[in-house]
Amino acid sequence: MRISDDRYSRERLRMELALRFLRHEARTQTIRAWTGLSDDRIRKLHRFYTSQARRVLPRHRGKSPHQAAYFTRSQQLQLESTVLASLLTLLGVLPPPAAGAALPGLARGELLCAAFEAYRTFIPAAQISFEHAVFLATALARGDQLRLEGCAGCGGLMVMERFPARARRCQLCAGADRAH
Repeated sequence: MRISDDRYSRERLRMELALRFLRHEARTQTIRAWTGLSDDRIRKLHRFYTSQARRVLPRHRGKSPHQAAYFTRSQQLQLESTVLASLLTLLGVLPPPAAGAALPGLARGELLCAAFEAYRTFIPAAQISFEHAVFLATALARGDQLRLEGCAGCGGLMVMERFPARARRCQLCAGADRAH
């Protein structure tokens, strides 16, 4: 094996991950952060891919989602974000709390796509977009805006804001409280 073979395989992995991100309608800045490709390279890849694809892939412009309150806005979104966070944890996208590992990268990007695809399989009419999934993963990894915590009633996993305004109860426990 020559030294250059590894360089080409890494470049191929970057391109494949970028294509996967494009299929999930990720923004250029997100693709750049996770793959290390240049903006120009991503645009050319998108242009080539859309000429080969059977459906038109929209390109979202502007800033990526950045509001943590989105995930706790409604009971449905809180449930969906908990399912997605569970998949992110189970598949190893989120580093262990003490590890302090950098989140964006090729290996974690592949795992992120796998977690998002599994999430869309479990919840076909999901409200959380891929960009929101990326934000959820980075916010949970940082721990400064969102965190995973157990419900005060049943101990079930929940996505919570760092400093919640409401009690830490899942929708099942909150519903049981209202019924009494």
